[in-house]
Amino acid sequence: MSHAHSPAADRPLKALVNATLHTGDSVLAGAALLLDGPAIAAIIAPEAIPPEAEVTDLGGGILAPGFIDLQVNGGGGALFNDTPDLPTLRRIAEAHRRFGTTGLLPTLITDSAETRAAAVAAVRAGMAQGMPGLLGIHLEGPHIAPERRGVHDARFIAPPDAGDLALLGGLSGLPALVTLAPEAVPPEQIRRLAAAGLRIAAGHSAATWAQAKAGFAAGITGVTHLFNAMSPLGSREPGMVGAALEEDGVWCGIIVDGHHVHDASVRLAWKAKARGRLFLVTDAMPPVGATQPGATEPGATQPGGFQLYGEDIRVEDGRCVTADGTLAGSALDMATAVRNAVERVGIPLDEALRMASAYPADFMGMAGRRGRIRPGLAADLVHLDERLRVRATWISGKMAVS
Repeated sequence: MSHAHSPAADRPLKALVNATLHTGDSVLAGAALLLDGPAIAAIIAPEAIPPEAEVTDLGGGILAPGFIDLQVNGGGGALFNDTPDLPTLRRIAEAHRRFGTTGLLPTLITDSAETRAAAVAAVRAGMAQGMPGLLGIHLEGPHIAPERRGVHDARFIAPPDAGDLALLGGLSGLPALVTLAPEAVPPEQIRRLAAAGLRIAAGHSAATWAQAKAGFAAGITGVTHLFNAMSPLGSREPGMVGAALEEDGVWCGIIVDGHHVHDASVRLAWKAKARGRLFLVTDAMPPVGATQPGATEPGATQPGGFQLYGEDIRVEDGRCVTADGTLAGSALDMATAVRNAVERVGIPLDEALRMASAYPADFMGMAGRRGRIRPGLAADLVHLDERLRVRATWISGKMAVS
């Protein structure tokens, strides 16, 4: 990667050349991408680059929209549930940026009302100061099914009370995703939360097909980590999985790490879902990006473990597991999820890149600001080599080499 000349670093016009553009709409070879400060200005021919622009030769590879991860519990050795504060948010965002994620929702799993309030306050403060990579918050629980809780702490699982509803109502104006079990929350409450502007996803649910469909009718538009911690697809009871696959208008996040979901199940979901409604998430835990760059070959996950609710979680063959073998989030990063989708599942590269950026942006109502390479959208980008390993990222036009 080389720079044609070295004008002042704050010069707003930048041109990125010599990479294949995957815009989310099309694939373009031989085009240049012009950035104007924090935004994408234009896709142009290299000979049309304005003379005042700073030109960066990417030296081949792929330039794509930066990855958007809507389910990130931790990274860089930090866990949001442990320390829901600004330094933790910054550490998580910086760790995931090395793997192409230019926007994420820090995810707080089931916890006390005090911890949830602290998490919301931290994200509000981070958003107010324009923290790079921070897009909002994901509250996963505590209004879930105890029998499908996974590693969520049973002590805090309960239907929403007045205090819970006040906290959720207070999220208005903050980009927020809330995961709940539709059978645990009355449809009228779901309707009110959706009307307040929250994105509601079904997850950690033992719902019947009928209960799931009622939840969708009430305003649930997403499903959290499809197949995991939910009632399965059966012959006479389609369950949450069946309802999620059948409902064309519902978006589904899926963890493509080879551990959470069988590759064939991912392939089936991709074939079954309406185009644009299946997207990649990591469900990442502290090991992602916990090592220094270059300290390990890809994946950058520490060999040791971490603690969740005071319980030791070990990292074993790329899996985060409790002492009894229960999966506890993942050691997955988004670049690896894209590679897995292409190499293990057989999803075309252009579609896998959309599953990592355009589709999550669509689900969260952010498509007018990010998720594709289009004039006027945020200059949030990732540069990948031919092996789909991250070489550099841009957030609001500012570059960092991975």
